[in-house]
Amino acid sequence: MSAATGLRPWVLAARPATLWAGIAPVIVAGGLARGNGFRWDALAASAVVAVALQIGVNFANDVADAARGADTSDRVGPARAVASGLISPERMRLGIAVMFGTAAAAGLYIYTLRGWPVIVIGAASMVAALGYTGGPVPYGYRALGELFVLVFFGFVATVGTYYAHTGAASSGSWFAGAAMGFLAAAILVANNVRDMATDAAAGKRTLAVVLGRSRNEQLFAASLAAAFASVTAAVLLGDAPAGTLLALLAIPLTVPLAATLRARQGRALIPVLEGTARLQLFVAVLYATGAIVFG
Repeated sequence: MSAATGLRPWVLAARPATLWAGIAPVIVAGGLARGNGFRWDALAASAVVAVALQIGVNFANDVADAARGADTSDRVGPARAVASGLISPERMRLGIAVMFGTAAAAGLYIYTLRGWPVIVIGAASMVAALGYTGGPVPYGYRALGELFVLVFFGFVATVGTYYAHTGAASSGSWFAGAAMGFLAAAILVANNVRDMATDAAAGKRTLAVVLGRSRNEQLFAASLAAAFASVTAAVLLGDAPAGTLLALLAIPLTVPLAATLRARQGRALIPVLEGTARLQLFVAVLYATGAIVFG
């Protein structure tokens, strides 16, 4: 299949159903910062950084997985743009450069607000993004993907955004980062459980491949539980407003997600992946609303 033109292949490669994992920490941090140094320009710049970096990661994964043979015709998830021939590897690498350049430009604006720590955070995030499935030792192929997500889509994204607003990193922002990170990790768990068979065949040793189906079902449930436990612990320790407990209203949504993960296989798990991403967004909105209105 020859490379396609137009916007649709790029939207496919961006994996829009999971982009809430990048936006949710920005919402949470903005809610915590409301009345404590909140800045609209910091919120907007942080959102651009988060989305551009996540799309850049997805583009990088697309081209790297195709090069390593991890995306084949046996793939049970949505088709990948490079492996399907919709976008050439050269054009995808250009797309990565555009996304990282966009993130860097927004990051430089935050640098003018908060100084050199922003450069350190941004550089570490880009290196981690490229090393996920790229480079000589891709850690996404060595059962470390969930840890990467917890750190960068949780702590770094949430605490970093809070720092962009306030110039500080509160204990409450670290707890919020844990909540966001565990939810984002659950998204990856669902993704990797879906792809277990094809990943194993391609030599991609994700945590799902290493631990097996049953333990990953337990890991998914534990990640969701840890997210809500982080919210609760922050309030009990006095590190977050009591209003953030509004996020606990989302707990009932976890039950059908965990049940579906246990009951289904392959493509039938795509709704779990997408539903967990929506769950993270819902938690973020409830958390921020509680912090602002009832904090």
